[in-house]
Amino acid sequence: MKDKLIEVACTALDRLKVELPSWGFANTGTRFGKFVQPGAATTVQEKFSDAAQVHSITGACPTLALHVQWDLPNGLRDVSEVEKLSKKFGIRPGSINPNTFQNQEYKYGSVGNPDPNVRRMAVSHILDCVAIADALKSRDVSPWFADGSNYPGSQNIRKRIGYFEESLKEIHRALKPGQRLLLEYKPFEPAFYHTDVADWGMAYLLAKEAGPQAFVLVDTGHHYQAQNIEQIVAWLLHRGMIGGFHFNDRRYADDDLTLGSIDPYQVFRIFHEIQMFEWEEGRRADIAYMVDQSHNLKGKIEAMIQTVCTAQELYARAALVNHEQLGKFQEQCSLVDAEETLRGAFWQDTRSIVKEWRRAKGLPDDPLQTFRQSGYLERIVRERSEKNVGITPSYA
Repeated sequence: MKDKLIEVACTALDRLKVELPSWGFANTGTRFGKFVQPGAATTVQEKFSDAAQVHSITGACPTLALHVQWDLPNGLRDVSEVEKLSKKFGIRPGSINPNTFQNQEYKYGSVGNPDPNVRRMAVSHILDCVAIADALKSRDVSPWFADGSNYPGSQNIRKRIGYFEESLKEIHRALKPGQRLLLEYKPFEPAFYHTDVADWGMAYLLAKEAGPQAFVLVDTGHHYQAQNIEQIVAWLLHRGMIGGFHFNDRRYADDDLTLGSIDPYQVFRIFHEIQMFEWEEGRRADIAYMVDQSHNLKGKIEAMIQTVCTAQELYARAALVNHEQLGKFQEQCSLVDAEETLRGAFWQDTRSIVKEWRRAKGLPDDPLQTFRQSGYLERIVRERSEKNVGITPSYA
C-alpha cells in the first residue's frame, strides 16, 4: 500500500510544472518601500540564469514568464536575444505579460480608459505581446488590468465594460491557433472604488465575450478575506474556463508572500479540487501554474526554491487523497468520514516522498541547501552589487 501511494505521488510530481516570473528575480517593492538586494537580477540574461539555477535543483521549472516592458523593451527586436538566452540556459520563454499599468497614460485606465487614444495605445501594446508570444512559441498572453476608479460617480462603469469587451475581442482575433488569452482579476488596488475586472465572474464573462481562446487566470492573493478560492476553482473547472494559476500567499490582501507560508491547507484544498476533477473526468486540467510573488526581504532565489518545494509537497499530499473513498462518503453525506479522508492526506508528511522522487530524477535531496552550498549567490552578489546600487526597483 505504501509503495502504491509513493507511486501515485511521484506520478503527480512528474506532471507538476511551475513557471517562474522574471520579475521575481529582480528588485521589486511596494508603494511604500523598495529594498534593493545586491544579488538581484538587473538584466534579462541574469533572470534566465537565476531561473536555470532553480530549475536545475528542483526539476519543475522549465519556463520563465516574461514582462514585455521590462524584459523585451524593444519588442520584437529583442526576440532573438531571448531565444539565445533560452538556448544557453535551457529555460523556455513562458507566458508573455503585457504592462498596461505603469505608464502615466494609464492613470485613468488602459483598455477601460474613456480616452480612445489611450485605449488604442493599450490594445496596440497587447497586440505586440501576442506577436512576441507567437515569435517565441509561447502559448499564453496574460494581461492584468489595474483599470478602475477611486471615487463614486467619477467614471461610467457600464461604458467601461463595453470598452473592455470591444478591446478584448480585437485582441482575441489576433491570437494564433493554440494561443490563449488569460484574464487575471483583482478586487482592489490600485483602484479603490471600483476595479473593472474585480472578480472571477467578471473575468469569466469578459473571457466568454472575447472568444474561445480566452480563459480566466486565478491569483491566490487576489481575493477578499475568507473567500473560498477552491470553490472558484471548482466553478471554473466545471465550465472549462480556468487557464492559469498564480502562486503566492497572503495574510491580509495581495501580500505576495511565499506559497504556503500563511495557509498551506488552502493551497492543498485548491490542488485537491483540481486533482479530484482530473480523477472524475479522466483527463488533465490544462492549467498553467506560475509563481507571482514579490520577494522584498527574502533572498529571491531562495524564496523561489522554497515556493517550488512547498508546491511539490502540497501537490503530492493532494495526490494521496483516496478519491474513490472520498466520493462515496460525499454521496452518503458521511460528513466526518469525508472530512477525515481529506484531512488525513493533508497531514501526511510528503517530504520523504518528494525526496525519493528527486533521487529518481537525479536531483539533490535538499534543493535549498544545495543552492546555499553552490557558491552561486556569492558569485552573483560580487558581480551585481555595484549595478544594484542606486537602482529604483519596479513595482510588482
